[in-house]
Amino acid sequence: MGFWWRPLGELMALAFAAALFGLAAGVHAGLGLLGLGLLILLVRQFWFQARLARWLEEGTLAESLGAAPRALGVWGDIYYRLNKLLSRQSRSNTELANALGQFQQAAEAVPDGLVILDENDRIQWCNPASNRYLGLDCRRDHGQYISYLMRQAPFLDFLRERDYSRRLVCRSPLSRETALSMQLVPYGAQKLLMVRDITDLERVDAMRRDFIANVSHEMRTPLTVVGGFVETLADAQDMKAEDMRPYLQLMQSHTQRMQRLIEDLLMLSRLESTDHERVEERVPVPALVHELEGEAGQLSRGRHRISARIESGAWLSGSSQEIHSAFSNLVSNAVRYTPAGGSITLTWKEEGGEGVFAVTDSGEGIAPEHLPRLTERFYRVDRSRSRETGGTGLGLAIVKHVLTRHGARLDIQSIVGRGSTFAAIFPAERLLTATQEDNVIPFPAERSDAA
Repeated sequence: MGFWWRPLGELMALAFAAALFGLAAGVHAGLGLLGLGLLILLVRQFWFQARLARWLEEGTLAESLGAAPRALGVWGDIYYRLNKLLSRQSRSNTELANALGQFQQAAEAVPDGLVILDENDRIQWCNPASNRYLGLDCRRDHGQYISYLMRQAPFLDFLRERDYSRRLVCRSPLSRETALSMQLVPYGAQKLLMVRDITDLERVDAMRRDFIANVSHEMRTPLTVVGGFVETLADAQDMKAEDMRPYLQLMQSHTQRMQRLIEDLLMLSRLESTDHERVEERVPVPALVHELEGEAGQLSRGRHRISARIESGAWLSGSSQEIHSAFSNLVSNAVRYTPAGGSITLTWKEEGGEGVFAVTDSGEGIAPEHLPRLTERFYRVDRSRSRETGGTGLGLAIVKHVLTRHGARLDIQSIVGRGSTFAAIFPAERLLTATQEDNVIPFPAERSDAA
């Protein structure tokens, strides 16, 4: 009722004035004044309507806001209410634009590719990740049929089937090295195509398959040998002890090979386990080097010239068991792959503030193309020669994991025909100074052993 009192009041005031004027000047004069007043009110009504139309047509709501025409009476109330309505709409549009902007930023930040398709499979929107995986551009390809841009037969079949529970695994049209997983998600009349890079997952799965195949292969040969000899011995009832000795020695050799493989696998498993905490101990490296020299002599059995050079009395902070395992693997590899009559040198020194344990041999050396892959599990330069020497193919993988856990690195220098040097380099913060309470081996010291 609050809106009507102003126009009704104006009409009543005009009628009252016309009645008074009619009493004074006659009925016709009163009616003439009433008609003139109504005409003025009607013209004013049309004029304000025209102003309202111009105001609304001047531009966007944001431009019109705050520029409402001034008016008295009922039109002033109309303009005031329109102004409030425009203000609310402007705030709502701003909030909606902000929310839409935040959603778009979030969608663009998603590492997976996202492509919105309409009911006819035309591209409505796509994020930057879809450009990396599929080569799509939101501005350039908007409204294009995605089947025109991606012509791979598996993708076209996937798009045609409309099986929303199915995932398609295929190669990126930009790179054959990149594996992608795609899935369609329907919503309303549109569809969302999600694209994920699964290259790393495929690589891990391939490594898992290779690992299982390698372990199976490594175990099959010794098990076959042991099983065959067991059957032979079981059938040979009258075989003498001296005749059985070669079979038993071979069985023992292959059993030890399987045992070393299992021990190395367990060691790798412990090193890779997140629950396996590293023990921080004081590791007496000079004494450890001399101990490894003795182990190398036993493994060599007099076939090599083995020497140790200790140029530093520094100790290491870390796990004594893990460091011993890493150093032992470097030494045993040198013994296994160095021909008889060759030389092997174990060195402990400080260089550039870092601690360096190096094993240098005069073996056949390793070609440069093999060096980056030496720390991979079961990777061998010469598979047949590795099995002859009793290697498991896991030694350098163990070395790499141990050094990584201690913030150290492995440096490999090799020249074909002249030998190799494998150096475990520890950062300065890992070096410790031997105290008087420690049983320190004097240095510099050099010993040579042809055990």
